[in-house]
Amino acid sequence: MKIQDTALPGVKLIEPQRFGDNRGFFSESYSRQRMLDHGIDIEFVQDNHSLSQQEATVRGLHFQAPPHAQDKLVRCGRGRLFDVAVDIRKGSATYGQWVGYELSFENGRQLLVPKGFLHGFATLTPDTEIIYKCSDYYAPECDGAVRFDDPTIGVDWGIDPTAAILSEKDSKAPLLADFNSPFMWEG
Repeated sequence: MKIQDTALPGVKLIEPQRFGDNRGFFSESYSRQRMLDHGIDIEFVQDNHSLSQQEATVRGLHFQAPPHAQDKLVRCGRGRLFDVAVDIRKGSATYGQWVGYELSFENGRQLLVPKGFLHGFATLTPDTEIIYKCSDYYAPECDGAVRFDDPTIGVDWGIDPTAAILSEKDSKAPLLADFNSPFMWEG
């Protein structure tokens, strides 16, 4: 398992090894021990799986506030998506900055998005599945979002933002400038 730092401290790009033959492949998609070996001590309590039927579906930018903040380990089960993390820790030198990576069934990559970061993705193909682990249970009273197309963040989603397919919640989410983050940088 290859674990790489990204431009945002705490966000990691993970590439599990695949062992293939004429039948297909085997991959260990998660190992608590391998994560601990890399200094990542997160206990995951919930797995989520979603399907987006149409290309250019955007889900995000989402977070779950304390006391139910979530670390997420995200991968693509089918199709292709562009996965994004945005730092929203007040006082962080990288506040409002983002990183994004293509995750696909073919490349097998995963993104570790820690607490204190927004998370979102855009589907690049129809019938794209996202599978992710969470370190806390879903708590609707702690659920929140920031606009995916906020120009001050400037995410290049790889899709035409005017063609994005959004939920009502995401289409009404505030801009980062109008958002009071519940997260503090603890450098």
